[in-house]
Amino acid sequence: MPAPSKGPRLGGGPAHERLLLKTLATQLLQHGRITTTETKARRVRPLAERMITFAKRGDLASRRRVMAVITDKSVVHTLFTDIGPRFADRDGGYTRITKVGPRKGDNAPMAVIEVLTEGTTAKRSVVTEAEGVAKASSKKAPAKKAPAKESAAKKAPAKKAVTKKAATKKATAKKAAKKSDA
Repeated sequence: MPAPSKGPRLGGGPAHERLLLKTLATQLLQHGRITTTETKARRVRPLAERMITFAKRGDLASRRRVMAVITDKSVVHTLFTDIGPRFADRDGGYTRITKVGPRKGDNAPMAVIEVLTEGTTAKRSVVTEAEGVAKASSKKAPAKKAPAKESAAKKAPAKKAVTKKAATKKATAKKAAKKSDA
């Protein structure tokens, strides 16, 4: 569990804050996007993403843990049948927060938090495609072994290290000779 935030709570007391976050998470998962203050959006994001992670597992224990937070059975059903399988190949980052400017009445900074519509990112699909190509090419052309070159390459750096030490000794000997001559 993350450490509680410092400073004032979102609803007054800790129980009210928990209830507020549960309600915001329920509404986010039910409607797909909600407009709220930036602070509330940032606080509800980890809770909503954790619920989506439970939905990806899809087992009974996960469903019961989600039901402890989201009490609306229709939202839980939508979460487990639609939202969870959509993000089966994605590792986190299921929501997006977009700032929309201040609220008219009290100038509070507002934001839209939304559940992403696409399941995997383009980068992820490119990476999986590249891994598939790499596996196919490695099966076609096996790597050739060159033990003689490797042993020669291992010996070469050792000689360089010895020569560096010798060069350092020579340089210090020259400096000492110059000091004694002067």
